[in-house]
Amino acid sequence: MQQSQQAQQAQQAQQAEFDFYINLKKPTLGLYVKKGVGLPDLADTKDWQFSGHVWQSELAPETLKGLEANGHAFQELGG
Repeated sequence: MQQSQQAQQAQQAQQAEFDFYINLKKPTLGLYVKKGVGLPDLADTKDWQFSGHVWQSELAPETLKGLEANGHAFQELGG
C-alpha cells in the first residue's frame, strides 16, 4: 500500500495544481486559476470564494485549454 501512495505522490508532483473558486452570487459558476496566483484579473473579487485545489488530471481537456490560453477557466457546475 505504501508503494501505491508513493506512486500517486510522484504522479501528483509532475502535474500542475490549480485553485478553484465558486461565485457567491451564482454558485453554479466555478473558476480555475493556476495555484497561488489569486484573482488578479477580476475587478470584483469579493464575489468569489476559494473552494480548494484541483489536480490537472481532474480537469476536462477543454478546461485545461482555457487555463493554458488565458491563465484561467470558467466552468458551469452541475449542469
